[in-house]
Amino acid sequence: MTAASGATVAEPIPAEDGAVMRHKPSANVATIGVTRTKLAVEEELEWLFREQPTEDWGIDAHAEVVGGGDVRGRLLALQIKSGMSWFREAAPEGWWFRPDGEHVAYWLNHSLPVAVVLYHPETKRCHWQLVNRQTLQETSTGGWKLLVPEAQVLDASARKTLREAAEGDPYELRIRELQLAKPWMELLASGKRLVVDMEEWVNKGSGRGDIGLGIDNEDGKEPEKLASWGVFLGLASYAEVVPKLFAWADAHVHPETYDGTEYDQYRADCCIWDDEYEVFAEVPFEEWKRGLDSQRIRPYRNGGGEVDFYRLELTLNELGKAFLVVDRFGMEGGRLLTG
Repeated sequence: MTAASGATVAEPIPAEDGAVMRHKPSANVATIGVTRTKLAVEEELEWLFREQPTEDWGIDAHAEVVGGGDVRGRLLALQIKSGMSWFREAAPEGWWFRPDGEHVAYWLNHSLPVAVVLYHPETKRCHWQLVNRQTLQETSTGGWKLLVPEAQVLDASARKTLREAAEGDPYELRIRELQLAKPWMELLASGKRLVVDMEEWVNKGSGRGDIGLGIDNEDGKEPEKLASWGVFLGLASYAEVVPKLFAWADAHVHPETYDGTEYDQYRADCCIWDDEYEVFAEVPFEEWKRGLDSQRIRPYRNGGGEVDFYRLELTLNELGKAFLVVDRFGMEGGRLLTG
């Protein structure tokens, strides 16, 4: 069912006892707020928007700065709040936002700069404020408040200030990249198999696309989704650039996916068919496959001559292993035992 605003509204879901479970209006408003913020980031700022999994408590999305035709690796963390309830407390030239102490501590210690975004359902505008020790104010009761100015709309006028907030020296940005990837490194270290799915539009020069990261549970089903985000690679090849996005891991083709699709190609190339059965050529499949340079990153299939599909598997490399050791020392202290 589609509302007048164009947003999709869930149909009532029957409960087991015959009662009707209705979709909460507040949940719908929250979804619209995230969607409006995504549009503002992508269309007004012309940056990339990465919605975050619910495990990232207090952060709903990342905005990635794009400048000069490439991804710069500069990120902002966004906490998005939607609905008129967030605009009830008027302040000079804006509204007061009152976070709890736990969120304030989390945001101030986050590896990314954080901005709060308030979505106004009536004006359809997203208003923002950076969260830092200069913008936060402690109240007389020991709480916190943050002024969100009405003039700070998430549009092209915000680009310069938010870009500057996302900046950092190269060392800081590289460490930030590793900190953000720590949960994925820990999954690999625990024995999980992580796969990266990509679709590359080969006949378009925009370089824009989507990457999905998931867990291969080895049950024959599609990977369990962990995260997805947009990329902007310009004219560079996915096979060349994407492994660089995961500096902490080595990327190689996912064997189960490629064995299946390439065996079909082998049958088409090397089998002789008659009216009743197929006769395999003398070249064995493994020998034929060696001619493909099986370790080379390549698409496993193409759709209609337009889209190349990749599925790569990640394995923790020396950088990833070393970072987990250093991070554990930073968290726990003490002398690390080896051997």
